[in-house]
Amino acid sequence: MTMARPYSDDLRQKLLEAHDQGKGSLVELAERFGVSLGWAWKISAARKRTGRIERPSYQPGPKRRIDEQLLAGLLRDHADATLVELQAELKKKSGLGFSTQHLWRVLKRMGFRLKKSHSTPRNATRKPTANDARSSSKPSATLRRRS
Repeated sequence: MTMARPYSDDLRQKLLEAHDQGKGSLVELAERFGVSLGWAWKISAARKRTGRIERPSYQPGPKRRIDEQLLAGLLRDHADATLVELQAELKKKSGLGFSTQHLWRVLKRMGFRLKKSHSTPRNATRKPTANDARSSSKPSATLRRRS
């Protein structure tokens, strides 16, 4: 699937000049030039707002980069820190905020993995089965009574 190409600055200029010269309303000019009315309104409003006819160039925002050496140092000092705690420390030390999902992806790329604590008790809640059926791995209480 290919993306649609933006209309040329030349087409923008011709449509807006025709509108300035009173050669038709935006509705009529959009039909004459073969563009959507929404696009004609959009470029007219953009020109009123900025004073420019040309299409603005794409300017992506700054890339947020996690300082991996700082993160590795935090993990050396606090090996049992949670993602939220690491997120807060990074924000405090670098001034940049990151989502926990992004932080986790960076940690995985750095070769760190999730540590499970063996000191906490196991979860006593069983995993649900389809239709609340009993697990086939353990005999039910009624089967034990009949034996």
